[in-house]
Amino acid sequence: MSNAAHHPHPHAVQFPAQERLASGAQYIDGALRPGTSGRTHSVIDPATGAEVYTYELAGTADVDAAVAAAKAAFPGWAGLTPGERSDALHRFAAVLAERAEEFARAESLQCGKPLKLTREFDVPGTVDNAAFFAGAARHLQGQSAGEYSGDHTSYVRREPIGVVGSIAPWNYPLQMAAWKILPAVAAGNTIVLKPAEITPLTSLLFAEAATAAGIPDGVINIVTGTGKEAGEHLVAHPDVAMTSFTGSTAVGKRVAEVATATVKRIHLELGGKAPFVVFDDADLEAAANGAVAGSLINTGQDCTAATRAYVQRPLYDAFVERTKQLMETVRLGDPFAPDTDLGPLISHAQRDRVAAFVERAKSYARIVTGGEAPKNDGAYFQPTLIADAAQDSEVVQSEIFGPVLVVLPFDSDDEGLELANDTPYGLAASAWTRDVFRANRATREIKAGCVWINDHIPIISEMPHGGYKASGFGKDMSSYSFEEYTQVKHVMYDNTAVAAKDWHRTIFGDR
Repeated sequence: MSNAAHHPHPHAVQFPAQERLASGAQYIDGALRPGTSGRTHSVIDPATGAEVYTYELAGTADVDAAVAAAKAAFPGWAGLTPGERSDALHRFAAVLAERAEEFARAESLQCGKPLKLTREFDVPGTVDNAAFFAGAARHLQGQSAGEYSGDHTSYVRREPIGVVGSIAPWNYPLQMAAWKILPAVAAGNTIVLKPAEITPLTSLLFAEAATAAGIPDGVINIVTGTGKEAGEHLVAHPDVAMTSFTGSTAVGKRVAEVATATVKRIHLELGGKAPFVVFDDADLEAAANGAVAGSLINTGQDCTAATRAYVQRPLYDAFVERTKQLMETVRLGDPFAPDTDLGPLISHAQRDRVAAFVERAKSYARIVTGGEAPKNDGAYFQPTLIADAAQDSEVVQSEIFGPVLVVLPFDSDDEGLELANDTPYGLAASAWTRDVFRANRATREIKAGCVWINDHIPIISEMPHGGYKASGFGKDMSSYSFEEYTQVKHVMYDNTAVAAKDWHRTIFGDR
């Protein structure tokens, strides 16, 4: 095993991005096209530092064109029956499954994810999401009709909002495109998605696959540009009725500020600092395995990753030692090699940011293992375990977004749960115990949108994903996401056929 092993991969076997997406990195009204900003950008393979795709960024004119295409497509798409939209999404899921290997290779190339992660997690999860929303499209139901006033029949319609303008992050580009696009279009909306400019490849392939499946032109559009130019223009656009954003809390605040100027509906899925609470009756081996897998998945670039392990004191030393041993077996290397467990971070800048957190921690905490960047061309960083940090230190409170786990002890159950809640975030958490009462208490008292018991990370299409506190509001996935992407309308019919209603006496006083 070597945490430093790395061998550059031959470009021919990866994904031929420049050739495959030669027409440009904008997907508007059913076709790839170049941007019009006059500025180019390169996608960098983080495993080698090599440029793998160069394209022209979107300008405001491209955003306008994409929104116009979505606006024009909306009446036709919204006017389909739920069954017709469902059929289109079932075909879409089938095309995604057929193209699974291409998606996996493109995602690994632009993100540095090990191919086994994209093949076994990112791509199958996306196909499953499409299949789920194909079914869910037929279940957009309002409240049953009823005579609540006595003289009227009321019912509730659930209607699409219009054009959705969404912004996705770089850590899971394919899955985030799916999470934004699928519930929106299943509900009858059309969408313009802005992926991160450093990872546009799979979002473009996703939109292409939708067209291949027969989803009408203009329903799904992609604009690839900077947040400052393309992103802000999309969020502020008067023809965009709603915006959904996944990313950092700081940027989320800016998105909310821009969106409120036009009174848009907003859905925000923001940062996380997930606690991993290990009670003294937990299965130590299960907890240590869960901590390593839960903290290192996607090289720690996951808002739900385990980042703060709180371990009850009787198990603390053994947990630190076993977690260290397991971390040291994790193999860094070429994302396209079958024996690679962990790829690079998304960029050299992100690696340097993570390294700076760890370097500063050396002055106030203990680096149990890792803590260094291997000497190679890629944006790699060793799996890192930190102990003896204070609860108010930055490695405990701030989102590092790298392969770093901090472990702290606690004494009483009260203290463990209090520490778990002691950050601004509330996206995800886990508790490890064999005691059903402890488990139930943890699920009640930990303030997070998802709480796992004796596991950490699994997600499923049928269940909602979203946060508490500074981790945002609203839900991705599941039928709960339709709450974000639909308007609820009350319709009321008079049943009396009487011209002069009883309540009219409030106006016609002497009748």
